[in-house]
Amino acid sequence: MKIALVQDGLMCRGGGEQVALSFHKAFPQAPIYTQCYQPHLTFPEFQGCDIRTTWLQQIAKTDDLMKNLFFPFGIWAMQSHDLTEYDVIVMSGTHCAKYVKVRPDALVISYSFTPFRLAWEPTSYAQYAQAGSVKKGIFDLVLNYLRDVDFKYGQRPNHYVAMTDETAQRLRQTYKVDKPIKIINPPVNADKFYVSDRVKDYFLVVSRLEYYKKVDLVVEAFNQLGYPLVIVGKGVQADEIKAAAGKNITFMSGLSAQELADVYAGCRAFIFPQHEDYGITPLEANAAGRPVIAYNAGGVLTTQVSVSVHNSPEKATALLFTEQTVDSLIAAVKQFERIEDQFNSVYIRQHAEQFDESLFIKRIQDFVHEKYAVFRKEIVV
Repeated sequence: MKIALVQDGLMCRGGGEQVALSFHKAFPQAPIYTQCYQPHLTFPEFQGCDIRTTWLQQIAKTDDLMKNLFFPFGIWAMQSHDLTEYDVIVMSGTHCAKYVKVRPDALVISYSFTPFRLAWEPTSYAQYAQAGSVKKGIFDLVLNYLRDVDFKYGQRPNHYVAMTDETAQRLRQTYKVDKPIKIINPPVNADKFYVSDRVKDYFLVVSRLEYYKKVDLVVEAFNQLGYPLVIVGKGVQADEIKAAAGKNITFMSGLSAQELADVYAGCRAFIFPQHEDYGITPLEANAAGRPVIAYNAGGVLTTQVSVSVHNSPEKATALLFTEQTVDSLIAAVKQFERIEDQFNSVYIRQHAEQFDESLFIKRIQDFVHEKYAVFRKEIVV
């Protein structure tokens, strides 16, 4: 069984790149095919991998530029990857991994985070949501084409694997998947984080600074609260967010793994305001024994145990707020202050360990080997 791994891009330090690293650990001999790879922009562990990029590598030196060139250059670039020598192709991502060339009798497994967000959910992007009527009309013409192309190539995988029941349902609806979709939750590398007995006075956000991440909402809320807030990350909205931030808000980026672990371990609570398909950062906070204040939607409904009538803070990992507004977040922070001392860091850490990378690796290995054995029998028959 000759396996290849395919990843959209390796140009930042995000959840998708963490999943790609876990796939590498599951299948260490398999090369990783991707659009572009810049070692200084992503996790240093990739430097020991066999990574094969496209010609777009010579042009796109940043994650933002790679994304801006996706249509049409990213599509063409990924189509230039010839993987016809491989028996099994394991893809991870949302948009362009599916365009690689594979042979008809290869087994293709797609670990899909969600259907391509720009094509199927364009209002989550500031460029679209804030465009004028003429520009939006041009966007719509391109997006109609992208949806057709994305749907066509979305039929290629023999099996889809999803992060949660919610994302599995989206995949069924978007790509008309009629086979069962396996749910394997993305991992957190719990060993990279630790529980500290010296919690400091700041709240924490770790996120790309992009429109749908709603970091601007957190900034506005903490401007009003006046509480110390640390924001770790960078992105297209960075200048706008920094300009709006008060003196109580500190920005960081480019942290080492140890520095990031220290920042997690010292926070009072982790703030997660977006509707995320999954979200590994809340689990990273949990691995550091820290509770999460999150918007009540998306992946946190799978990964967190929320404070409720049935779950007291001693047996909870998160406090959820119901509206994606400044007032709702402020109310949640105030509520958290009243029960802060009741959260149990040992319980929170143990909860995170249920999502540890070692379990993910075993599950994905078992799934690939099981499906390949069945697939080979079907071909022989």
